[in-house]
Amino acid sequence: MIPVLLFPQFDPVIVQIGPFGIRWYALAYIAGLVLGWRLARHLVRLAPAVATAVQVDDFLTWATLGVVLGGRLGYVLFYQPGFYLAHPAMILAVWEGGMSFHGGALGVTIAIVWFCRRNAIPLLGFADRIAVCVPIGLGLGRVANFINGELWGRPAPDWLPWAMIFPAAGPEPRHPSQLYQALLEGLVLFLVMFALSRRESLRARFGWLTGAFLVGYGIARIIGEFFRQPDIFLGYLVGGATMGQLLSIPMVLAGVWLILRAR
Repeated sequence: MIPVLLFPQFDPVIVQIGPFGIRWYALAYIAGLVLGWRLARHLVRLAPAVATAVQVDDFLTWATLGVVLGGRLGYVLFYQPGFYLAHPAMILAVWEGGMSFHGGALGVTIAIVWFCRRNAIPLLGFADRIAVCVPIGLGLGRVANFINGELWGRPAPDWLPWAMIFPAAGPEPRHPSQLYQALLEGLVLFLVMFALSRRESLRARFGWLTGAFLVGYGIARIIGEFFRQPDIFLGYLVGGATMGQLLSIPMVLAGVWLILRAR
């Protein structure tokens, strides 16, 4: 018999000081924003330059608000609108979990549009540089999901050597889908986007890199969802698809349109 891994019970709180605690999930967001900010300061100055490093510094606050507010409201509206309408005070309880990437993406998109108009920055050129940085936060966020023991995978076949038992999900061995998604949406997508961003001919086609990110993320998310257990309050939707897959389809289509437009 193939041995099964038991999920290590990580403490979701790194440091607790009185009533205040630093959680892995919060650290993932902070690290993703800081690392993305440092990379964006470099990317915006590459030819053709689209903004200054100081403007990227200013945008960090906008990006933070877009990620947090958009991610939370997206989760509320896309995944559990009935629950939060009945318990509106819980909308602010972000420490209880519940963030949507698709909502965060909409929040950051609004922040980019607003920021670029206020500062006379080329919209798609600036969005291209930001898109290269996004997979950093995505990968770290998925690692935090794993540490928290949440968003586990579907039941795994008997022959899978890294099948894992998540105590909160019952005794059945499952795919550690959080790590699959961390690799696909985080590491792999970042390496692809960074390699593409090194080509000046692509940087000059404003919107091309943004389109590539949308297509890449959409495909990675759709693949990852085949291994992830759907949320119990949603289950499988149209044609056996999950909510994450359905929300990713418009992203792929928008990405293809941006790539074609940039040509």
